[in-house]
Amino acid sequence: MNAIAQQLGEVGLPAPVAELAARDWDVVVVGGGHNGLTAAAYLARAGQSVLVLERRERLGGACTLEEPFPGFTVSPCAYVVGLLDELVIQELGLKQRGLHFDVADPNLWVPFQDGSSFGQWLDDDRTQQSLLGLGVSAKDIDGYWAYEHLFDEIRRRLRTGERDTWLGESPSRAEIEELLHGEQTMIDVVFEASMDEVLSAHMSDQRLKDALFGQGIIGAWAGPKDKGTASIKLMHYQGDLEGQGPVWGYVRGGMGMVSFAIADAAQEAGATLAAGVPVAEIVPDDGVHLEDGTLIRARTIVCNADPKRALAMLSDLPAEFAQRLRDWKIRSPVVKFNSALGRLPTWTAAPGERFPAYATIDVTTGLEDAQRDFERCTRREAAVGFGEIYIQTGYDPSPAPPGKHLMSVFGQYAPYDFDWAGRREEVARQFIDLIARFAPDFPDCLEHYEVLGPPDIERRIGLTQGNIFQGETMPDQMWEHRLSSRTPVPGLYFCGAATHPAGSVIALNGRNAAMAVLEDAGVQSRPSSHSRIET
Repeated sequence: MNAIAQQLGEVGLPAPVAELAARDWDVVVVGGGHNGLTAAAYLARAGQSVLVLERRERLGGACTLEEPFPGFTVSPCAYVVGLLDELVIQELGLKQRGLHFDVADPNLWVPFQDGSSFGQWLDDDRTQQSLLGLGVSAKDIDGYWAYEHLFDEIRRRLRTGERDTWLGESPSRAEIEELLHGEQTMIDVVFEASMDEVLSAHMSDQRLKDALFGQGIIGAWAGPKDKGTASIKLMHYQGDLEGQGPVWGYVRGGMGMVSFAIADAAQEAGATLAAGVPVAEIVPDDGVHLEDGTLIRARTIVCNADPKRALAMLSDLPAEFAQRLRDWKIRSPVVKFNSALGRLPTWTAAPGERFPAYATIDVTTGLEDAQRDFERCTRREAAVGFGEIYIQTGYDPSPAPPGKHLMSVFGQYAPYDFDWAGRREEVARQFIDLIARFAPDFPDCLEHYEVLGPPDIERRIGLTQGNIFQGETMPDQMWEHRLSSRTPVPGLYFCGAATHPAGSVIALNGRNAAMAVLEDAGVQSRPSSHSRIET
């Protein structure tokens, strides 16, 4: 892709549709999100003829770039990087393709309405000083560090111990319990505990609980007191960005650059990428029918669409498999607030300081309110009392005009079944008022903004009910309960975020699918110049 096309991920048609249809392909990938592109890259590197068909005019799915405001390039749905797997980064040479990360520091900063704040810095000594500055008791400080150690130890055992449980097929619950050495506290975090329970077991200071609970509700159809929410925190705590552990950072140019770098790797390996080509029907062992009726022939189909959209494109499925897709839970409480700022806001808890622009910032009215907000959401009301804020231009000014900034907010809770047409501005006001509690001049900084509720994400990105993880990520839909790359249908594989290991920008989902295809076909994958790939 040339630089301008790459900026927005627009590749168009590399050849007339009739020419694409004249070939017999080894693999057609349905959907050009980052996982579909990853699968294509690995399959093409193994010598397979691969065609990626994306219905939108740009690549990347939820991990792309758009220009909703003149002169501002925005990652509309995926904001920060933390789980993109180092194995994929190395094997596909993504850094050699220009991918660059700035690790957020503080990795989490939470202002309180009394003007105090809590910061999780990359330097543990600075975090300790933040705790001391809050006047937290010695017992709660010890509890905080024990809490962090608990999640880090689970991550170590599941990702860097006897096996990396995110690679290949999911381990069973019994296998996970064995990897955790039967330690019940850890097992409960993975499968049972609420975020409130885990926090309360380690600390009593309500400010710390209010600062930390948000990591257990991101994207979850649940409140912090609901069973299983501790596993949401764990899911987001499984990365190792830049070798610094489970931290988050910003991608230079925006999150779409991840997808575009993977697309470059796929094209270099020989994959053909076609955007603006919607698939209407998947016919395993035959190929796919486009919306205009054209048949693209392929012996293998790798589907990056979410399970509901996949089900709509498939017929004559085994009854049990079809029922599983119908029963797949996909409710989303997430609403996105993307804004262009004339200047950075001033935070009451950090007057005159620039470091909030380098952080990920959680603003919240508290854990108890969040639980009530979720309950309102289940009654088809919008109650945005929690927002995670990302300021892309703190590190990387390139996506905005000189001197201006981008602020994106991942907010909860707002349901799909809501009067978005009539009450969208009410939701926008909830975001603005929430941020203004902690940065009173925020409304004066706003130049443009957009609110993307679940129906907007569904319409724009193609994700059913706007679920950015292609399905709920509570324990009953994780690990062995997440979808497998392999399906019961010969020649049909899934590679999207609904598959193991999880949602988010990970790319292992696509790699896992490619390895399954190659293994089932008896094809040896090709080593890269960066590291060895083994099926």
